[in-house]
Amino acid sequence: MAAPPASADAAPSPPPPAAAPDGPGRQAEHSEAASEDRSNAGSLDRLLPPVGTGRSPRKRTTSQCKSEPPLLRTSKRTIYTAGRPPWYNEHGTQSKEAFAIGLGGGSASGKTTVARMIIEALDVPWVVLLSMDSFYKVLTQQQQEQAACNNFNFDHPDAFDFDLIISTLKKLKQGRSVQVPIYDFTTHSRKKEWKTLYGANVIIFEGIMAFADKTLLELLDMKIFVDTDSDIRLVRRLRRDISERGRDIEGVIKQYNKFVKPAFDQYIQPTMRLADIVVPRGSGNTVAIDLIVQHVHSQLEERKLRWDMAALASAHQCHPLPQTLSVLKSTPQVRGMHTIIRDKETSRDEFIFYSKRLMRLLIEHALSFLPFQDCVVQTPQGQDYAGKCYAGKQITGVSILRAGETMEPALRAVCKDVRIGTILIQTNQLTGEPELHYLRLPKDISDDHVILMDCTVSTGAAAMMAVRVLLDHDVPEDKIFLLSLLMAEMGVHSVAYAFPRVRIITTAVDKRVNDLFRIIPGIGNFGDRYFGTDAVPDGSDEEEVASTG
Repeated sequence: MAAPPASADAAPSPPPPAAAPDGPGRQAEHSEAASEDRSNAGSLDRLLPPVGTGRSPRKRTTSQCKSEPPLLRTSKRTIYTAGRPPWYNEHGTQSKEAFAIGLGGGSASGKTTVARMIIEALDVPWVVLLSMDSFYKVLTQQQQEQAACNNFNFDHPDAFDFDLIISTLKKLKQGRSVQVPIYDFTTHSRKKEWKTLYGANVIIFEGIMAFADKTLLELLDMKIFVDTDSDIRLVRRLRRDISERGRDIEGVIKQYNKFVKPAFDQYIQPTMRLADIVVPRGSGNTVAIDLIVQHVHSQLEERKLRWDMAALASAHQCHPLPQTLSVLKSTPQVRGMHTIIRDKETSRDEFIFYSKRLMRLLIEHALSFLPFQDCVVQTPQGQDYAGKCYAGKQITGVSILRAGETMEPALRAVCKDVRIGTILIQTNQLTGEPELHYLRLPKDISDDHVILMDCTVSTGAAAMMAVRVLLDHDVPEDKIFLLSLLMAEMGVHSVAYAFPRVRIITTAVDKRVNDLFRIIPGIGNFGDRYFGTDAVPDGSDEEEVASTG
């Protein structure tokens, strides 16, 4: 699905999945596609952009992530129709890697257009497009001067950082978050900011040297070579470099004859024999693209995980609660607040008030498990005081929408300058599986202690998915604290079994869930009661399953 999306320091609440504004789902910054679709035009002069036109330049292909679910667009709104299903098993580990497709071919051969057509035809959530153009090496001063005069060979294997390409592709296949450089073709340099990609069910890696490295080849599950006539490729390159990069015809032709054509003959065309499929005429060959899509669909079906919720529920029956669980002491005050919020007759105002009190107590209790170190300060009286101070770098809160965001104010009240991230997980009503629809996490979260917040946890399925997302972003397991007002024993066992080093902290644990996986005796649908929204017709605590189950 969702997605990600690039990480950010701020984390505003995303729109609900049923009616959200256009997200980064089907991003369309495909530069070569702008040129390739006009490949059958007659003369060179007619294809080149006339001087002085007000036409805005197309953007060069960059690595990007289709990290939002498939979209249903209408004239008034965009509806999210699917999320990312579990990519890990009940042990919390990824059982099968993402499916990686390599797209090779000469410069301006139509690789990006073919990639875009495959993405559109697949119509599956969470497709990552990784462009080789993002991985040009950083040039020395001398190389920069050569590039400015069209005397540097960007079409040679040595121009690419294959070590970074391989490590990035490996991490993506393992389901982890990666940082991808952004290359500026105008200045021939990497920009300071890097792009975050995450969540790949399918990876499409495209570039002129996609098949030029043996280790890289081994990472590709399917290799496609886009074969396009050299004259058409030259015309497209002329159009692109003149309209997008401000270069003149003489310089483009000089570079083509000196570097591009020899490199194609020496390094690129010979790799055609390594391809599983050769696509003549590029995007015009719809028959080949349809066959590719059918094969990818069959591979995805074989890799699909099937969760057995009933088996998950019975797997840990009669087992003692794990040592990583900490339950807030059930004082008369705590039990009294639980009595109020569990009572179906409690008004919404009282429900909110006492829930907030419990949240504050829960978070204060959770902070006691953070690492502290000895420190000495001087009091206003000039005396030393031997105290304690937080031994970590920073604390980040991550809420599982929608109920989890109700805990954010309590966290902000006790943790100064805390950063907040959000994750939206909902249950697929047909499969019963949690699906990831959206995430927005602060940058450099891997260095932080993360407080993962949700108000109720029944089966633990959504909590497991949220923990898996954090692990994929390199957050150490022992730095994750799962906080919930109410949990079922099943949810506690499921999370602890999959992630034995995650600290689980709650104010109460109920012993069982019913046949619909709702906590018994439970608290009802926390989100509906807190926000005053309508409950589902059967009066069930649906959100415990859909958002926190």
